[in-house]
Amino acid sequence: MDAGSLNSFSNLTGQSRWPLQEQVIQRRNSSKDNMDRFIPNRSATDFDYAHCMLTERRKVKENEPVCSPAREAYRKLLAEALNINRTRILAFKNKPPAPAELFPSENSTSVHLTKSAKPRRHIPQSSERTLDAPDLVDDFYLNLLDWGSSNVLAIALGNTVYLWDASDSSTSELVTVDDENGPITSVSWAPDGWHIAVGLNNSEVQLWDSASNRQLRTLRGCHRSRVGSMAWNNHILTTGGMDGQIVNNDVRIRSHIVETYRGHQQEVCGLKWSASGQQLASGGNDNLVHIWDRSMASSNSPTRWLHRLEDHTSAVKALAWCPFQSNLLTTGGGGGDRTIKFWNTHTGACLNSVDTGSQVCALLWSKNERELLSPHGFTQNQLTLWKYPSMVKMAELTGHTSRILYMAQSPDGCTVASAAGDETLRFWNVFGVPEVAKTAPKVHHEPFSHVNRIR
Repeated sequence: MDAGSLNSFSNLTGQSRWPLQEQVIQRRNSSKDNMDRFIPNRSATDFDYAHCMLTERRKVKENEPVCSPAREAYRKLLAEALNINRTRILAFKNKPPAPAELFPSENSTSVHLTKSAKPRRHIPQSSERTLDAPDLVDDFYLNLLDWGSSNVLAIALGNTVYLWDASDSSTSELVTVDDENGPITSVSWAPDGWHIAVGLNNSEVQLWDSASNRQLRTLRGCHRSRVGSMAWNNHILTTGGMDGQIVNNDVRIRSHIVETYRGHQQEVCGLKWSASGQQLASGGNDNLVHIWDRSMASSNSPTRWLHRLEDHTSAVKALAWCPFQSNLLTTGGGGGDRTIKFWNTHTGACLNSVDTGSQVCALLWSKNERELLSPHGFTQNQLTLWKYPSMVKMAELTGHTSRILYMAQSPDGCTVASAAGDETLRFWNVFGVPEVAKTAPKVHHEPFSHVNRIR
């Protein structure tokens, strides 16, 4: 089992902090702070030659008689031939130009292809923005951060859900629950980017309209304890509870519970639907990962899993479906496991396992490149960018002073937000700007082409 809630970091700070306010880092620019002197390396300096050039050459020029242009040209040619005007025998010069090839060879073609390869992307090593997140619950099993398709980020701080609009950096409060119902244990945006689900410690789930700040309904009877994980599949909201149950809720109808998945013996801390919406991955505190197929679901009895993956040795919260290979699932284990595993969800086979050296709290695939991002805990509390499939480390981003618990990706896939136990929310430009796709030629449709023709 992984460590759950820890003491609040805010108890260590005496001053009060406003939520989602940008931190200003003061930098010392005074010249007094830099007291280092520049001491040149004089071992390679020829002092005798320098003294001669400063004194003797000036005397020679003063006493030198005026000579004809022909004699001066002769002296220059003679000096070049005898290397008299060379200050050093070996001198650094530009690389000589490559000889022109009359007939192109196979090697020259490969060199040309190498030069035209895609340049290496610059990955900033520091966060581009840092916001305060006071009262952020330090609990590995919760999911308190999500970035919606309308470019609004939701974060739960204690009993309150705040919305941060990335387009203008404005902050608003969505809801604050009572102490008897809180704290808030999970947040999840619907695919439309306007409706949001809020999971509570009292086993209820609230649905809110973020545009009007209005509560739409409350889902009850799904679980017997807190709801720590949620995932949307169109109009189906899947919830995972501390009771080990997974419930599919159709938010359009009054009797919202339509399917129940039972396979975990402890808290469900991770849920992710595949892009097709046919398979659901779930991770729990029982060190298990289940793959559920919706075609096998039944409303009359609990659905049995398609695959049960038992290779992890610690709680599994980090789940991510590969965007370019539909049957590839990535999972990350807690502090007692520390591995990232790759699974074929058609066969249930483990394709690869990588030891990261620390707790894996979340996983995110790049939408533009074959890259994977993983946030970690002790000892570096870093974000690690991996190149797939070689799993070579491309970068390690540091800045958090406590374990990173929650991570979300912007709609365009370029920016990643991370929240940690140090009560800060940091934004990283880790995945870069996507290449501009070629615009498709405009197709001129006939007037009323979408209307059925009348015979």
